[in-house]
Amino acid sequence: MQNPVGYFEIAVRNLDRATAFYTAVFGYDFERLEIDGNQMALFPLHEGAPGITGALAQGESYVPGQQGCRLYFYTASIAETLARAEGAGGKVLYPRTSIGDLGWVAEFEDSEGNCIALSEPPATR
Repeated sequence: MQNPVGYFEIAVRNLDRATAFYTAVFGYDFERLEIDGNQMALFPLHEGAPGITGALAQGESYVPGQQGCRLYFYTASIAETLARAEGAGGKVLYPRTSIGDLGWVAEFEDSEGNCIALSEPPATR
């Protein structure tokens, strides 16, 4: 049996602005392409590594917002990632908070108005 989620898309209004934001926060390089009339910037895919990948997506049906699903990005340091997000124009929505033996979580608003969550394992603190 496989994990239930295999791919995600984050809705954006301005793909150039969004790719610059996510590059500043996480250091990702994106592959840009058009799929079915929508502009996409693909997050890196590391074959055989755990987790899933996805894309920033700009198109008529993609509407950014804080409602809806929460995507959790793994990070070794929530404090450093939140600082980079704020430096790139984001806003902290939920500060670094302990979830006990599971580690830490936080949330920030990206350049497009989406709520993005972070997960830091307990071993890093």
